[in-house]
Amino acid sequence: MRFILKPIKLMAFLSFVIIQAFSVQAQKVFKVDYPSQADLKVFIVSYESQADLLVYFVKYASQTNRDGLFFPVKYASQADFKLYFTDYESQADLKIFIVDYESKAGWRNKSKQYLLKFKK
Repeated sequence: MRFILKPIKLMAFLSFVIIQAFSVQAQKVFKVDYPSQADLKVFIVSYESQADLLVYFVKYASQTNRDGLFFPVKYASQADFKLYFTDYESQADLKIFIVDYESKAGWRNKSKQYLLKFKK
């Protein structure tokens, strides 16, 4: 009996860890047409130094393993966040700069991290 419980506890623990690893960092985004549809209003800045977040768009959803790596989805229901891209910096909740390399993606202004808290 004792030998059976150890593998069961181990499997439960590993299942929990795997689920957490896949659910924590997903940043699948969908572009909406109206501000009222958005979770977040975003402005794309011209210079890296002006940004709150440096963003790199990945090719596969499985690559979204840290902040700043976005994967665009086809349908709003698939997204973790619905984004509205505004024309004016003053209307934005978050300023982003799109980088050319995945390694450069991440926060420049960590005080804005609360905006991308993951939904459960």
